[in-house]
Amino acid sequence: MPEVKATTRENPRPLRGRVAVVTGSTSGIGLGVAEALAAQGASIVLNGFGDQVQIEDIRKSLARTHDVATFYHGADLSQRDAVYEMMEYAAREAGEVDILVNNAGIQHVAPIEEFPLEKWDAILAINLSSAFHATRAALPAMKRRKYGRVINVASAHGLVGSPFKSAYVAAKHGVLGLTKVVALEGAEHGVTCNAICPGYVLTPLVERQIPDTAKARGISEEQVVRDVLLAAQATKQFVTTQQVGALAAFLASDAAAQITGAALPIDGGWTAH
Repeated sequence: MPEVKATTRENPRPLRGRVAVVTGSTSGIGLGVAEALAAQGASIVLNGFGDQVQIEDIRKSLARTHDVATFYHGADLSQRDAVYEMMEYAAREAGEVDILVNNAGIQHVAPIEEFPLEKWDAILAINLSSAFHATRAALPAMKRRKYGRVINVASAHGLVGSPFKSAYVAAKHGVLGLTKVVALEGAEHGVTCNAICPGYVLTPLVERQIPDTAKARGISEEQVVRDVLLAAQATKQFVTTQQVGALAAFLASDAAAQITGAALPIDGGWTAH
């Protein structure tokens, strides 16, 4: 008898019809997450800074490659009102938000006694407070529709500390606390909230901190990569944006409906030490 092959009716694009807002998504991890969600069929609202022509090219490329609706809002997430304006724009133009990825982040490296006060305020505002405000805006509609995915891109620095990164480490630890609270408040409403904790990903953010770290530690930039950035990652490899995007897409899926309140390391073994 000829072999009978099983057929499947599974949706090859399980996020079709969903709307995703991804902050800080014009480059780096955020763009990797946006690509992964678009590949699964989600409409995408991009956010971030950069050259406007390049951003428009990214938006058009996502739409063309993945056949999804794509939008862009240039909110400065350090400004509370701008976060709410972005979320209102997303609901108005793309539809009520199903998936919120709080990814936007900035970094500054300096000893505490030299840490610029304005840098502390900016890092807390963008890395932590913007996640609170965006979630606060998205949660009511998610609860009403009995579906929602809040995915916070934290960091291995939400689980462990490193010298000279007081504001970033404090903010990312705060993101994990926020994640747990949102998970508990959404648990009976079909809303999950999880945090992805990447190790070092070679993004523009990481590339920019290499010379600052070299100066702070009095070593070469090559030593920063070998002896600081990748020292604790057992694989001795950078995490890729595609790997982070794949994890975010899984957390947005129905298969992850019972994963909530979790901090999920994707760090090459860093936090296994």
